[in-house]
Amino acid sequence: MSDTENSPSPESPLLTAARGRRPERLPVWFMRQAGRSLPEYRARREGNAMLQACQDPDLVTELTLQPVRRHGVDAAILFSDIVVPLVVAGIDVDIVAGIGPVLERPVRSLEDVRALPRLDPAELGFLDTAVRRLVNELDGLPLIGFSGAPFTLAAYLIEGGPSKDHALTKAFMYGRPDLWDELLSTLAEYASIFLRTQAAAGASVLQLFDSWAGALPATAYERYVLPYTRRVFASLDDLDVPRIHFGVGTGELLGLMAQAGAEVVGVDWRVPLSQALSRIGPGRSVQGNLDPAILLADWGVIEAAVREVVEQGRGAPGHIVNLGHGVLPQTDPEILTRVVELVHSLPGR
Repeated sequence: MSDTENSPSPESPLLTAARGRRPERLPVWFMRQAGRSLPEYRARREGNAMLQACQDPDLVTELTLQPVRRHGVDAAILFSDIVVPLVVAGIDVDIVAGIGPVLERPVRSLEDVRALPRLDPAELGFLDTAVRRLVNELDGLPLIGFSGAPFTLAAYLIEGGPSKDHALTKAFMYGRPDLWDELLSTLAEYASIFLRTQAAAGASVLQLFDSWAGALPATAYERYVLPYTRRVFASLDDLDVPRIHFGVGTGELLGLMAQAGAEVVGVDWRVPLSQALSRIGPGRSVQGNLDPAILLADWGVIEAAVREVVEQGRGAPGHIVNLGHGVLPQTDPEILTRVVELVHSLPGR
């Protein structure tokens, strides 16, 4: 990790909670907090394609800082996208408005897998620059770096874009286990390089997003996904950086996800946090898990839901308050600010 003078104190609320202790003040941040809910974000992004913006240190810095200034959250998360490692490696991916990441040529054969390029850390200069700038600008507030997980990256590569059932991905996984191993090994290397670059530049927390892992039954996740996720986290063991592991629709996988190696398990909104804690087991902090849609309700409903999530989270060694997925675009930014103020008003211990 960077030895910059602006590195966060180990006693920052978020780092304390991530390391399995109880800070005096509960930490809170929001997934997709730098996004379409902020008018200043929409204004700054205008005329800049998503993948272009993710590789522009000036834009990355500004868009990462916007929600920190606006909401007073306890951490910034790097403005990026989970497919950026694929793009930097040289894979032809585009983010299409209203659809998501789309590949010109999906990866579905032995030749396709063998043709995948290696991710050269030397091509990540923009990432190093952006993270170092942010660490200086944040002046002690933690910066969360992140990457897409091997399975989720594989799903985009094989499907050629977003999918409701991930049928092609699962058929590839079940039907060609040797080739699956080769593909996931390459993608685990991508994720490791991307995360280590951020940590070396000063990111003080790392999050691995496995957005589509919830499409799998537990037996398949344990056999075909968990070993590669473990490999990513194991590659970060020498860093003094707590790690968060989050997936969508992963309520049935939480026990296995807890075995992957991260100090914090993110919980999506589908499972009550109290139930999630029993599935995760002891020794792990948790992150989550307010339903993003609740933020569209009246304040009384929102306040009650926040208090309930905070109360249920007291059963964990540490709790980072967050949503159970990303901020919805139609969310009123003032509501997010009020949620931060409410969380900060509640006792952390």
